[in-house]
Amino acid sequence: MVSEEVTPIRILIADDHAMVLEMFQQFISGVPDVTAMTAPDLDTALDIIDREGAFDLVLVDLNMPGMNGTAGLRKAIERNDGKPVALLTSNPPAHLVPEVLDMGGAGFVLKTTSLRSFYNEVRFMAAGERYIPVDLIECRRVVPRDMATVPLSEREMDVLAELSEGKSNRDIGTALGLKEATVKMHVKSVCTKLGANNRTQAVIAAREMNLI
Repeated sequence: MVSEEVTPIRILIADDHAMVLEMFQQFISGVPDVTAMTAPDLDTALDIIDREGAFDLVLVDLNMPGMNGTAGLRKAIERNDGKPVALLTSNPPAHLVPEVLDMGGAGFVLKTTSLRSFYNEVRFMAAGERYIPVDLIECRRVVPRDMATVPLSEREMDVLAELSEGKSNRDIGTALGLKEATVKMHVKSVCTKLGANNRTQAVIAAREMNLI
């Protein structure tokens, strides 16, 4: 008896942050039943959909060029031939949840989610289900929206800028003339204030808030 070949789930991820795309691409490359294409902005994503045909799931960043709020999501939904389209974001405002669902969106994927959860969420939505993270349902978002609520010090902003370049604590210390232990302290403070579990999440959250 010949086993049937499983067709991989085709997803398109559109985000203007190279770090986010690289992280997801690296993970997906090791998953046998999912394939992905990426785009740096909405217009490119729409062109890819037109050229490659509808994807099993399209993820679009809320704040990338061309989105204009949820207007970009609506365009992606219209172009993907009835197949699921969801928002990829870090900290959507509470009012966005019903708005996205009302227009036919498949839900949300948070950039702070674990890669294991990301895999499950992708498969869930590609199967035609809607997914809303528990944090959004309970309105318990931990990542603040702006600098007024997260007063990073000047030195913490310097450290954050170095973190965004992927530097180690030692290299940051060399660049800023600080001891490695001091850098570690600042990194921990930055993560705490941005509601992040690690330095990568801190950089992603900071980009979402236009801090860097």
